Amino acid sequence: MPILRRLRRRKALRTPFPEEWRSIVRARLAHWHHLGPEERARLEDLIRIFLAEHEFEAAGGMKMSDDVRVTIAAQACLLLLGREGDGYRDVSSIIVYPSTVVRTGVFASPVLAGAVTDAPVPLLGEARPRGPVVIVWDRALAQARHPGRGHNVVFHEFAHKIDMADGSVDGTPRITDPAAYRRWVEVCTKELDHVRRASVRGEPTLLRGYAGTNPAEFFAVATEVFFDRPAAMEQERPELYEVLREFYRQDPAARAHRAG
Repeated sequence: MPILRRLRRRKALRTPFPEEWRSIVRARLAHWHHLGPEERARLEDLIRIFLAEHEFEAAGGMKMSDDVRVTIAAQACLLLLGREGDGYRDVSSIIVYPSTVVRTGVFASPVLAGAVTDAPVPLLGEARPRGPVVIVWDRALAQARHPGRGHNVVFHEFAHKIDMADGSVDGTPRITDPAAYRRWVEVCTKELDHVRRASVRGEPTLLRGYAGTNPAEFFAVATEVFFDRPAAMEQERPELYEVLREFYRQDPAARAHRAG
């Protein structure tokens, strides 16, 4: 880690976590109430580091505030709670819009790999390689406060950033253990095929059909469901839950069971 980043982190961690921020996390992040004391302390450390290292930009008439910054940071950092490493080092900034953005122009199709489209597309979030993350605030706030639907734009876009950390966007994040890597590829390939086959047949799946777009979107959607509907994933797709639990080094289903 570069020395300047190390010094910035030390300074951030020497500063007590503001009570105002803690009140925001308690009020906005429903997942907070499932965490134990050590997990909460760890999450607060990650939030302090995240906010010290990343700039937030308001767009589309958005008004930036600590409420916005802390709520988004808390969700992004929840993904890092069990992991070691450099976090989101390639996130240049977080651009926040107040509500859904409609993208126009010619760009890669979000549905068909290798194709382009000029149809207007509603944009809830976006993660750009070695660039910013775009988040729509009204969705981020609603999904932080009311989880359980398997949708979370912050989880989704920051999962893409985790995927991008090894230099490719292929749905397989950096996994250094060869056995764990082989198991990841085996399980995720099978689960992606399951989503695609079910979609063709018109059958509902735990992971929505968008997960079948490509491996990168599969990983991002699977991350949403892992944190947002963990008990359902553990029961319905246990192998997928297992590899995600090993990767994230967290067991959100166990938290949900303890919470009752």
